[in-house]
Amino acid sequence: MLTEEDRRLLHVLSQDCRLTPEELSIQTGLTPDYINKKIKQWESDKVIVRYSTLINYDQLEEDRVTALIDLKVMPQRGQGYDKIAQRFQKFPEIKSVYLMSGDFDLCLIVEGKNMHDIAQFVSDKLSPLDLIETTSTRFILRRYKQDGVEFHGEEERPQRLVITP
Repeated sequence: MLTEEDRRLLHVLSQDCRLTPEELSIQTGLTPDYINKKIKQWESDKVIVRYSTLINYDQLEEDRVTALIDLKVMPQRGQGYDKIAQRFQKFPEIKSVYLMSGDFDLCLIVEGKNMHDIAQFVSDKLSPLDLIETTSTRFILRRYKQDGVEFHGEEERPQRLVITP
């Protein structure tokens, strides 16, 4: 069970994991020693599983396409969705795997250099699998916000010209 102090510490860490224990102490009111111990414990317990950087690839001349692929699958008796999800986790193209409610069972987030790469991944690696009944692929055309970070603010919107008769 998390204390309110621990929730506050995790929240601040999730906003900026580069902060030092001293900086975290100022923001949370906790001691740097407590913060160091908690972080080590959370890393050991796999509560904190990774520190990462969020990159705005739109600012770079880097080809990158992300797709959401919804799957309807046929789980095998006694194994359920977990075994299928573990199988998908092995593909390097798949960045995330989610069990979903609704019309589809799983949602995959897949990255490639272009739409053709993703289409080829679906046709060559996913579609031949017997356990997949249906796929639906949607491409992300533009990211406006991810992980709480806005990518395109008010100042970047193109001004619409007023048309007068």
